[in-house]
Amino acid sequence: MTSFLRPAVPGEDPSIKLNGKQPVRSFNSPEKSGETAIDRQAIKYRAISSHLAIAPPVSVVIPAMNEAENLPYVFKSLPDWIHEVVLVDGNSTDDTVAVARELWPDVKVVEQRGRGKGDALTTGFAACTGDIIVMVDADGSADGNEIVSYVSALVSGADFAKGSRFANGGGTDDMTPIRKLGNRALCAVVNAKFGARYTDLCYGYNAFWRHCLDKIELDCTGFEVETLMNIRVVKAGLKVQEIPSHEYLRIHGASNLRAVRDGLRVLRVILTEHGDRRSPRPGPQRTVALNTGRGELS
Repeated sequence: MTSFLRPAVPGEDPSIKLNGKQPVRSFNSPEKSGETAIDRQAIKYRAISSHLAIAPPVSVVIPAMNEAENLPYVFKSLPDWIHEVVLVDGNSTDDTVAVARELWPDVKVVEQRGRGKGDALTTGFAACTGDIIVMVDADGSADGNEIVSYVSALVSGADFAKGSRFANGGGTDDMTPIRKLGNRALCAVVNAKFGARYTDLCYGYNAFWRHCLDKIELDCTGFEVETLMNIRVVKAGLKVQEIPSHEYLRIHGASNLRAVRDGLRVLRVILTEHGDRRSPRPGPQRTVALNTGRGELS
């Protein structure tokens, strides 16, 4: 078992410091005389449940523009063990920021200076302090309770945990037949051109170790950002784990996504990345076989 994720010990405070007075032994190596900590950092365990605790701090990034009505549903599902919530406000004209602060008093609000989802996410990533970063949409379509599956995949060996609505156990209530067809076609092109094995391409519920940002420069501003990330993690040779996820209907308001317009932008990204000789040569996607609580995936 990884030293980051371990069973909570009955009667032991899971939030004690590893280098504090009550030492915690690594569960992936024998205890040696004089050893008192998993590593030399002052990391705290945070309780996920009465049986499970986690060490790496987790940051959740939520790009939002005029989502005041949806935020109560988003924040309600977020686990209380996460390290921080970073809300990127895209110049909202409603009470988005005020509602976020009321629902999560410690929320870190970052003002977006540019436009588009890609720009918002890049802004949010730069403001994160956690070792793990999770991307969550502000429309209420994502279930925050699934975050534990993403984090489990990362601490078990993956670099990038990619949500999939079409992996076994996933689903969607929000895609029209045209969007499903387009997503499937674009996904097939990416798999063929870059040696990936994705079952879903255009989905914004993902998580990754912060160090991945050093290897996948994000230089787009729109909804195509998810596709760009998915391609560049493969090009960088990072280990990818798909996580079954269920996408619910947007609760209030209308989406800014436009199937044809944004589909063409995604296709342009795919063609540009495939023809970019400066990028690493495409190769087989590195995957890890993990048990994230939803069955074995590879």
